[in-house]
Order: sequence, then C-alpha cells, then structure tokens
Amino acid sequence: MAEPAALDAGLVVASHGRHVLVETPERERLICHPRGKKSQAVVGDRVLWRGSHDEGTIEKVEPRRNLFYRQDEVRTKSFAANLDLVLILIAADPEFSEVQLTRALIAAEAEGIEPLIALNKSDLVEAFERAWARLLPYQRMHYGVMPLSLRQSGSVDRDHLLPHLHGKTTLVLGPSGAGKSTLINLLVPGATVQTGEISRALNSGRHTTTSTTWYWVDAEQGTALIDSPGFQEFGLHHIEPTRLASLMPDLRPHLGTCRFYNCTHLHEPGCAVLAAVGAQGEGAISPNRHRIYAQLFAELSQSRW
Repeated sequence: MAEPAALDAGLVVASHGRHVLVETPERERLICHPRGKKSQAVVGDRVLWRGSHDEGTIEKVEPRRNLFYRQDEVRTKSFAANLDLVLILIAADPEFSEVQLTRALIAAEAEGIEPLIALNKSDLVEAFERAWARLLPYQRMHYGVMPLSLRQSGSVDRDHLLPHLHGKTTLVLGPSGAGKSTLINLLVPGATVQTGEISRALNSGRHTTTSTTWYWVDAEQGTALIDSPGFQEFGLHHIEPTRLASLMPDLRPHLGTCRFYNCTHLHEPGCAVLAAVGAQGEGAISPNRHRIYAQLFAELSQSRW
C-alpha cells in the first residue's frame, strides 16, 4: 500500500462558502476543501493540507491566537483569525451608526484584538466636525481615532496609515459608503484585479464580492490586510449579557463597586455605573453610551430565553 502524501503547511488567504484558497510558503495558491461536511478554516488560519491533483484537502487547522466573528440568532460568521488589528473605517457622510461601531469594538475587545477607528471624508468640513465630536468619548476611552480623506489626499493618508499597520495582520471593516474599497486599493495597488481572480477561482468562474480576502501590503510580505463584507448586521449573541459591561472601557472601571453583586447596571439602587452616567470629568459615562449598553443587554438577554 502506498504511503499517504505528507502534509504541507499553508495560509488561508480567501474563502467563499466551503472553499478556501491556501497560499504555500513558496507563494503558490490552490483551492482546498475541508475534510468532512463543515468548513472550519477561515482567512488568516495556518493549516496543514494534503494535495490531490491540482487541489487540496485541509487536514488540520493550527491553533489560533484569536478569532474575530459575529453571531446572530441563526448563524455564526467568522471574519478572520490570528489578527493583530481591526481597522474600523467609518465616514462623516453617510452618518455612521454608533451602535454598529460599538458592536465591532466589543467583538474586538472580547478577542483581545486592538481596534483602530478611522473617520473618512475630512474634506466634508461640517459633516466631519459633527462626526468627530461624536467620536470624542471614544478618544477619552483611549481608542485610536484618526482622520482620513481618501479621495482628496490618498498618498498622505497612505503614509499616515502604514506605520499603524506595519508588521501586522489587519482586518478592515466598514459600512457601505465609508470608502473601504478606496482604502484597500490605496494600500494595495492592483487589489481589484486580484479580487476578481480570487473570487472567480473560488466561485467556479463567477465573479462574487462576498468572499473574505487577504492582501499583502509589502513586497516582504510582513504586513497584511484582510477585507471582509458583513459589517451591517453585526450580532453579538456569542457574548454573555453579564460580560457586556466589562467589554466597554467607559463602564469597566465602575464594575465591582455596585451595591448588588449581580447588578445589571440598568435600574438597581446603588449602581456605580448609573451614578457615572451623565456625570462630569474623569470616569463619566455619556447617556448615549449607556443607552447603547442597555439596548445590547436587552438583545443578548432575550436571545437566551
């Protein structure tokens, strides 16, 4: 009986449905399929695979440092694994959703991944000033927040962004209209062509924009961007409601000092979080942030009945 072929190492650089594209250490790429019915490998995974003709089978997914994902009442969507940074791109216009921004920040916090918020369209002066003011609480929470004007000053923004991304694997998230495609093409010349080639390969000749894709930013291949769709519906049902406050930096310092050990921080007397809502100075929680917390707490509690 012939010996089975040895397993090869690879990096998952794109995914669509049950198919993934794996890059070898020699920078060759081939389509691989999971063994069994369920696809477990996601972009950013290090895998061991076995070749068969011009395709392969994934035999093992190496242990992950983290996994950034969302979960609603019906399904789980994994964005990417082994991330160093999540770049959340929003814009002054159309107006961004603070609830969606908070959901992404909580998901990153839950996995121990550093987030960076980038606000695009600084050339729209009045709209940008309003949007920037809405982000001031996040700056006070020590989140990184940076201005961009991708269509007006692309080369300047590229030089501004690259030091934050250098040597890291970064997932780029953003709602429609924020300028995500412009950002990817600014940092990765030729990304559009590469995306078309990858999507056609993964989807049997048809073009699709629903795949998650890995791009090398530099020739040395030490800096990477991952582009993934799916920012609009960002469920957090994988997070226990009682854990929620600990994942919000403005609420977290007040935990453990409430009168009741099982305080929900919604209505109880002697709640340290409620005492800080609308207060002034260090440790204050904005009423809007507490409203978002209450909305998410109700959503996550309802999903567990």
